[in-house]
Amino acid sequence: MTLPGVQAPAQQEAERPLEVVTARRPLRWLAAAAVLVVLAMAASALITNPAWEWEVVGQYLFAPSVVRSVLLTLELTALGIGLGFALGTVLALMRLSPNRLLSSVAFGYVWLFRSVPLILQLLFWYNLALLYPRLSVGVPFGPAFFDFGTMDLIGPLTAAVLGLALHQAAYAAEIVRGGLLSVDHGQREAAAALGLPPARRLFRIILPQAMRTIVPNAGNEIIGLVKGTSVVYIMALPELFYQVQVIYNRNGRVMALLLVAAVWYLILTTALSIVQHYVERHYGKGRA
Repeated sequence: MTLPGVQAPAQQEAERPLEVVTARRPLRWLAAAAVLVVLAMAASALITNPAWEWEVVGQYLFAPSVVRSVLLTLELTALGIGLGFALGTVLALMRLSPNRLLSSVAFGYVWLFRSVPLILQLLFWYNLALLYPRLSVGVPFGPAFFDFGTMDLIGPLTAAVLGLALHQAAYAAEIVRGGLLSVDHGQREAAAALGLPPARRLFRIILPQAMRTIVPNAGNEIIGLVKGTSVVYIMALPELFYQVQVIYNRNGRVMALLLVAAVWYLILTTALSIVQHYVERHYGKGRA
């Protein structure tokens, strides 16, 4: 029996708000502490070791020759990615074509250019004049209308762009093809049922949905090509990696100049990663 206005102990216990008790995970805290110690040791090694020569890094980071090499690196990346994805999109559509010849040619291209290392492709285009001193335009196995010297047409920069673009096109073709295949087939049927022309169907219905799959992989390829342009040093093009080599061969500051290149690559890839994030978010709108 309880007095009026006085709640029973069981009722008081039932009305008491529930308390959230956080589980204790001591191993997690120990792991975090260990990571902090490692990061502190790495920072100390970078800051306190005079061999890094941070004053030399600051001296050459924005040197005119280094900045020009960064611009050339960006130019090679833009041309390689732009031409590569343009050709890769054509190859992807050829792979998806019901025409066996088109599909086979596209498959052969992807197989060939993905199998041969990039450095060999660059050297091939750079030394194309050894195989064909002059290039002609005319009827196959027939008369030529006009010809020109290969060395006059394909210089080091042109050879670098050709090698990067044709190599990149093989990977871009598979990225675009995978994105197109990710779109539900019902979307294609619905667009066809509405009577939309094939080109409008592709660019207004299929491709915007495929971009959700294409953009992350394309972003990885762009970032990879920024660093991959360092391969063109074999052609003596003054991109970033080649230029820092020229400078440290002259002054002997090897580690400092390599750190200059590393800082610039970090800046470029970070900026591209930020752009990729916003592009992904744009095309991810409306996703359930």
